[in-house]
Amino acid sequence: MPYDCSFLSDLEVAVSFEEGDLESHAADWGTQETDKKTRPDAVVRPESTDEVSTVLAAADDRGVPVTPYAAGTSLEGNAVPAFAGISMDLMGMNEVVDVRPDDFQIDVQPGVMGTAVDDAVAEYGLFFPPLPSSGNLSTIGGMIANSASGMQTVKYGEVGDWVLELEAVLADGSVVRSGSRAVKTSSGYDLKSLLVGSEGTLAVVTEATLALQGRPEQIRGGRAIFPTLDDAAEAVFDAVRSGVDVAKIELIDGLSATMANDYLGSDLPDAPMTFLEFHANHGVEEEVAFCESVFEEHGVERFEMAEEEEMDELWAARRELAFAARAWDPEQQPLHPGDITVPISEYPGIIRYAKELEEEYGLPVPCFGHAGDGNLHYSVLVPDDPEVREVGEQVYRDIVERAIEVGGTCTGEHGIGMGKREYLLLEHGDASVDAMRRVKRALDPNDTLNPGKMFPETLEGGRVRLDADD
Repeated sequence: MPYDCSFLSDLEVAVSFEEGDLESHAADWGTQETDKKTRPDAVVRPESTDEVSTVLAAADDRGVPVTPYAAGTSLEGNAVPAFAGISMDLMGMNEVVDVRPDDFQIDVQPGVMGTAVDDAVAEYGLFFPPLPSSGNLSTIGGMIANSASGMQTVKYGEVGDWVLELEAVLADGSVVRSGSRAVKTSSGYDLKSLLVGSEGTLAVVTEATLALQGRPEQIRGGRAIFPTLDDAAEAVFDAVRSGVDVAKIELIDGLSATMANDYLGSDLPDAPMTFLEFHANHGVEEEVAFCESVFEEHGVERFEMAEEEEMDELWAARRELAFAARAWDPEQQPLHPGDITVPISEYPGIIRYAKELEEEYGLPVPCFGHAGDGNLHYSVLVPDDPEVREVGEQVYRDIVERAIEVGGTCTGEHGIGMGKREYLLLEHGDASVDAMRRVKRALDPNDTLNPGKMFPETLEGGRVRLDADD
């Protein structure tokens, strides 16, 4: 239903009711081709914490929902309004507030692009290690909201692991700070970690203090080609189990290699392979040799290290796979982006299961992902046929449910949003999800912030009013 947002014109904040602005905020990357688009009634563009606070307080008082929005690169409808209202575009809050190289820290506003962090600290020989591969397209605020991670998670962890302190605004306009600039604290509840991954349902982050690290002196990258996908997956598991110090270890199947070649005009072998990168200040060649020896136990056919100038080309195939899958066959388009993560010992098994389903149903299921931390991305490609599409949806669900069954998660880095709500109870159970609802009720009793996300009861489209007597 539409909401009366005329009150925004009386606030000292940039606001738009223009059709083009409303339409551009009705979708993110994951909902552009779906029916999950809802236009907001207004778009506001705050430029300060005070303006965020003013808008939220006024909206909360009037029962108008507010959905935080930034670059729109999320894949599960996380930033798409489910019930119209206000889209709060944070791209104008894009300042690097402070850099403290002696403390290995940087303060940024939420609209700062990920790669801008590395640019701001490069002169000090520092970098932001957990930056996702989409860092040039996505914002720090979005990464924090979705608990993002990327190719280097196997060595450096997730974005949330590098967040030291947050300034955020609650639904009623209250401004809170959580965490500390100290590298550790045991003072009070860990509200910072609660806000990381909350997808804008608990608060709007307006400033973040991030930890940094010195750039490694030695970086080597390459690829390893295997006779079978099973060999490649088992080799990854063995490398992680054996303690190979690798910064990136990505796996792609033969189908994904074919798609990348078609899309980029590259000449990758149409075979299962891993892409590798090693970071060290000394002894990197020894680590490369250690990895090769582990891979040899799994029949590796080629183990090649690239020259430094070749590394961007090497990683391009992996970075572009989501686009390559869409472009590969106009008659078959991918369903939702798969994003499961399993314990590393279960990684070979979950890939085998995905490929068994591919063979059983005759639908292409390209598999790739951040293999070193057990994260598998996959797609199910289907034609424009409702019956076949339903089969594809079942294949997609079967893989998610198997991941949860073996102790994994339905989403490693994309978040729940609207696309994964049905799996929340299956993964966490009634008691845990009810505890999440209580947290939401405590911080946002009017369900003002990003309603319709995360909780399964919103699947049917009804806005949940979190009244005290629910």
